Amino acid sequence: MSDPLFESLAQSFDSYIKRESDIKLIEKAYFLAKEKHEGQMRKSGEPYITHPIAVAKILAELRGGPATLISALLHDTVEDTSLTLKEVETMFGSDIAQLVDGVTKIGKLSFNTKASAADNHQKMLLAMAKDIRVILIKIADRLHNVRTLESMSPEKQYKIASETLEIYAPLAHRLGIFRIKAELEDRSLRYTDPPMYYRVSNMIQTKKNERESSINQVIEDIKEMFTTSELRDFEIKGRIKNIYSIYKKMTRDSRSFEDIYDLLAVRIIVDRIETCYQALGIIHANFTPIPRRFKDYIAVPKPNMYQSLHTTVLSEDGTLFEVQIRTNEMDQIAEYGVAAHWAYKENKTYSKEREQFEIAQKLKWYGELLKMSEDTDETEGGAEEFVGTIKGDILDANVYVFTPKGEVIELPKGSTPIDFAYRIHTDVGNKMVGALVNNRIVTLDYELNTGDIVSVKINKNSAGPSDDWLKIAKSQHARHKIKGFLNKKNIDSIIAIGKDLMERELQGVKTTETIDDKFVKLHFEKNLIFTVSDLYEEIGKGNLSTKTVISKLLGQDFDRELQLQRQMDKAARQLTTHSETGVIIEGLSSPQLKLANCCLPIPGDPIIGYVSKQSGIVIHTSFCPNCKTFEENRLIEAFWSTNITRKYPAVMKIVGGNKSTLLTEVISAVNAQTISIAEVNAMTTTNLEMVIKIKVSITNAQSLQTLMVNLRKISDIYTVERDFK
Repeated sequence: MSDPLFESLAQSFDSYIKRESDIKLIEKAYFLAKEKHEGQMRKSGEPYITHPIAVAKILAELRGGPATLISALLHDTVEDTSLTLKEVETMFGSDIAQLVDGVTKIGKLSFNTKASAADNHQKMLLAMAKDIRVILIKIADRLHNVRTLESMSPEKQYKIASETLEIYAPLAHRLGIFRIKAELEDRSLRYTDPPMYYRVSNMIQTKKNERESSINQVIEDIKEMFTTSELRDFEIKGRIKNIYSIYKKMTRDSRSFEDIYDLLAVRIIVDRIETCYQALGIIHANFTPIPRRFKDYIAVPKPNMYQSLHTTVLSEDGTLFEVQIRTNEMDQIAEYGVAAHWAYKENKTYSKEREQFEIAQKLKWYGELLKMSEDTDETEGGAEEFVGTIKGDILDANVYVFTPKGEVIELPKGSTPIDFAYRIHTDVGNKMVGALVNNRIVTLDYELNTGDIVSVKINKNSAGPSDDWLKIAKSQHARHKIKGFLNKKNIDSIIAIGKDLMERELQGVKTTETIDDKFVKLHFEKNLIFTVSDLYEEIGKGNLSTKTVISKLLGQDFDRELQLQRQMDKAARQLTTHSETGVIIEGLSSPQLKLANCCLPIPGDPIIGYVSKQSGIVIHTSFCPNCKTFEENRLIEAFWSTNITRKYPAVMKIVGGNKSTLLTEVISAVNAQTISIAEVNAMTTTNLEMVIKIKVSITNAQSLQTLMVNLRKISDIYTVERDFK
């Protein structure tokens, strides 16, 4: 028994799906959907089954495979009928069940509030990342819905149309499906701005015959030119731009209808890429080209795979029109986007993973989406930040620059070399110290332009990004990575401080107990401290006293007697302070001390004494490389006094760009902290970097650290580190 609805569906795919088993499976899905939707009606009064059939037909126009068409037929059954996802999997397999589940989940999304919109955008983008067919089905579903909006209430019409313009039309554009994108826009505009829709529509219709006559005349002229030039195997089409694109130019650019001079477009389709350029030469030789209106999207394709030559020319009768020149394959991609590449072919058997990989290779932005969705760090800032990253850095990207190897990188408008570096790789961004654009050294805040060739200079010893980079970076992706680095750097610094405080407190404490994760968990789990690193972090932040840790380590609480003993010990140390160096050696009243020149210790540095044969006791930092060569029996404990008033020499090495004012800025920053400068040396390396060595007189390590942080804030400074050479 024949079914007219199924026969009409079969006609939409019978030109490319021939395998009997596939047709039987599609038929099975159709009758299942028809049975489950029995008795359900659309707002228009039609049986509900007409909707999934229409969606499947739209996807058949895109040459969707059997799994895509089956999922389209079943996409509303799990949500609106008694059919379960498990039953779908049993009857049609896990691939189709996952597609139906993905479309069902997106169908439940609401975009009413800003918060829910961000969260739902995120789910939508992640669904796309997992399987792009989910979004293709949803776009086809939305297209049929906007085709049948007449039966909805005005409020519903506006909501669906607005959502379509905000979400689905841009997605169709990014997937390169121009036909669907244009129809989504035009039909939605009719409900979001009816006066402008009908105004533009009427203006197009008013001189329709005149414009069609102009297009036909131009086409005939071009055919004659090509024949004279012996250019063969070509096809020429003419069209008027769609309503929404004209509406956008009128509202966005405040232009009148008469001022939009590229209303008419002629499309020339040839057999080979070389012929595209040959055809362009003939057009420019016979018409007057408009300056700055030529675009070569063949050499540099758009992010949605679109390729074509574009030029705007003036005909003899004064008519301006756009000419697009492309091959047959390019024309298919221009109309159907990713679907043209992914069209179902029975003689090719691809896994879902293979298909996803091919799309990622073709669509650069989709590859970035896959990468970001797999990076769990990207979601740490919540749905809104994740969506902002995807929309701002990928979907709205409109600056295209090149790596030195010719790879195209898409970035948001206003992006800098910092954004470029982080798009290449997080480590490249973190170790970046400079950039070349078009073989010229630029500052890190240089604004990149389409066509720039960007090369990043990295240094594995770089201290990493500074807070100032957050003011320079434009992309959400780069800003997120910089914040992550700075947060980790701050935590690492706090942990180091906590560890140093704890180690100092442990000096002289005799115990067999060790501070390890087991010890920490036993005594501090109730404080949500689980590891040694957590412990040091809390000590460094000042949230936990080292005395508390010692009491747990000794298995006792500090009582007044123990506190008194510690005060007496501290007083005893003060008595043995060497006034010239500010260093304490316990048990020695007048020690002969000298601060080592190799590491220049300053108060706040962990120190140790070395009993030399000629210079008495030489005080080194405990991290001085020379300490590794010392005889252990010559080492002696040393401490800093608490009432030091003198200043100590310290040397810093600063590496930055070769900017004429850099040395002046460094000296100004030091003076601003009222720190005395003892010596300055500056030189330029063969790598065009400026290296500054500056010796200062400082009170303690904390003051030096503050100075180094302030110096890193100066633009064009790559690294600031203490120099012990």
